[in-house]
Amino acid sequence: MLLTWTLLTLFAVPALGGMNKTGTLCTVTPSGSKDDSGSIMDAFKQCGQNGQIEITEGDFTIAKVMDVLNLKNCDISIKGKLTWNDDINYWTKNSIGVSYAQRSTAFRLGGDTFSIRGHQKALFFGNGQKWYDVNRNGSNMAGRPISLTLWKAKNVFIDGITWRQPQFWHTFVAYSENVTMTNLDMNATSTSQWNTVNTDGFDSWNSKDITIKNWVVKCGDDCISIKGNSSNVYVKNVTCYESGAACIGSLGNNAIDYVDNILFEDFTAIHSSNAAWIKTYPGQGHVRNVTFRNFNFQDVNQPIYISPCIYSYSNCDASRLKISDITWENVTGTSRYNVAAGIYCSKGAPCTGLKFKDINIKPKNGGTAKVLCSNMNSDSGLSCTGTCPSGWKQQLSGNA
Repeated sequence: MLLTWTLLTLFAVPALGGMNKTGTLCTVTPSGSKDDSGSIMDAFKQCGQNGQIEITEGDFTIAKVMDVLNLKNCDISIKGKLTWNDDINYWTKNSIGVSYAQRSTAFRLGGDTFSIRGHQKALFFGNGQKWYDVNRNGSNMAGRPISLTLWKAKNVFIDGITWRQPQFWHTFVAYSENVTMTNLDMNATSTSQWNTVNTDGFDSWNSKDITIKNWVVKCGDDCISIKGNSSNVYVKNVTCYESGAACIGSLGNNAIDYVDNILFEDFTAIHSSNAAWIKTYPGQGHVRNVTFRNFNFQDVNQPIYISPCIYSYSNCDASRLKISDITWENVTGTSRYNVAAGIYCSKGAPCTGLKFKDINIKPKNGGTAKVLCSNMNSDSGLSCTGTCPSGWKQQLSGNA
């Protein structure tokens, strides 16, 4: 009887967390240990091709980089909270390089035909406060990792994930195509004296055929940013707080960059730096066929903006990066100061085909907004009130 009771007791003990495979389904449960990344990587290895992966509800700790580039016909379900630990020393030494501007990432996925569904339950927590404090308002700390990168990924669907306190950028899509990302919620907020610098919501690079819908983003930099050699991008129904809202750039920094066929529509921007804008270095390439449509905003520093010499604000007329066929339509809201638009195009490559329709921007403290324009087509439909000086800055500190 004692032996039977002992055996029953043993078999009644719940299994420890880890990875369990049943057929083509790999299920990962929390281990309660200091690192669950091994179990998750095991699931990717065993079920990442022609399989399913389920990361259950519960708390998972991620203490090592996760890099999977061979996904194929895989559906990934995440219902738990993934917390990347705050071992700054480990991450700065081991995060995965992603080529662009010496950036790196903590989690990289690639392959053909896969999905990640968060069911509005998945939470990616990056322990960002530790990074914000160590970074001390710097912009590009070496090894500071992007939360999630799609790399050489094709036919991807991502839905229903929440981010809180990311380490760096929330998402980066590079060398990828046919990517859809919907119903994502992102928030980087600092509780110390240091800001959440460079916590972009989304950045694309060398990618095409991207759809973004139904996002809410609060971050310390660009909300949705389309970078070099990106084309056919559709962004709809996005709300941006404390950020750069809808942005093309930066482009042309020691590279020939092209951006074509971008549509931003149904945007809301609250207390942001800019609303609908383009930033390039004095480089080569082009930005062509971009539309900003149905924008509504409150308290935005400089809503409409173009610069051919971002950050340095020098050598502006040396840029040969042509900006053409850009439309702003139904753009309404309040500017923080008395400038609704600051548009300076390079004398070496004047802007052509700029079009403005139904623009209604008023300073939040009353008065009439200035519209500053230089080196652009005169038939744009925008009533310019004066010229825009060379080197006009992205953010103002007071009325012009």
